[in-house]
Amino acid sequence: MSVFDVPVSLAYALVKGLADGIGPVAGPAAAATAIVLFTLLVRLAMLPLAVSAARGERNRARLLPQVQALQKKHKKDPRRLQRETAALYEAEGATPLSGCLPMFAQAPFFMVMYRLFRSATVAGHQNVLLAHTLLGAPLGQNWIGLVGGGLFAPPSLVFLGLLALLAALAVWSSRRAARTAPAGAAGVLARVAPFGTVVFAAFVPLAAGLYLLASGTWTAVERAVLHGRAAAPAA
Repeated sequence: MSVFDVPVSLAYALVKGLADGIGPVAGPAAAATAIVLFTLLVRLAMLPLAVSAARGERNRARLLPQVQALQKKHKKDPRRLQRETAALYEAEGATPLSGCLPMFAQAPFFMVMYRLFRSATVAGHQNVLLAHTLLGAPLGQNWIGLVGGGLFAPPSLVFLGLLALLAALAVWSSRRAARTAPAGAAGVLARVAPFGTVVFAAFVPLAAGLYLLASGTWTAVERAVLHGRAAAPAA
């Protein structure tokens, strides 16, 4: 018995229930729409973490000039730089990882969605969600498995559209990260990391890719709203 068995069963019941409920309106895209709704419910539940993450990110942006000064002062002594940077964050009540809380918290939900659309059976019953498609692309299939049927075949085009949207989100996230990213390898990693989602999405089921797209879009809107409100008093 896997640790994911119960969560997968619960997710199956929720996604299938949503798909059945919106079926008369969404038609063939009911299951795909249900996945998006499932993702939005997850992100809504994590809104308090997002508020905390936004606060932490504002603190990091405020401390960035001091961090850069420390990097310049101790560039030849990495251990001293690490100690001084940690002391600065501690003194200011900030943490470099606070902005990652929503990402870490939703990782189990993504794994549940991944397992759901990789399982032929759920709780001993046939997984009927695997029969659903989005514009002809099976929700349980990944892009790599479809390329053999033609790069520009209709199912492959669905994935290409998904990857293009994820790439646009990655560009936005990378540019945003560049505003507060520290110098050096850590800064480069912060700017490059968002593009890993695009590569990752090519190897996971379409359903998991939809989760990534819906979650990434939520993140973009969420940050724009939270940071817009935070910046308003200073304007």
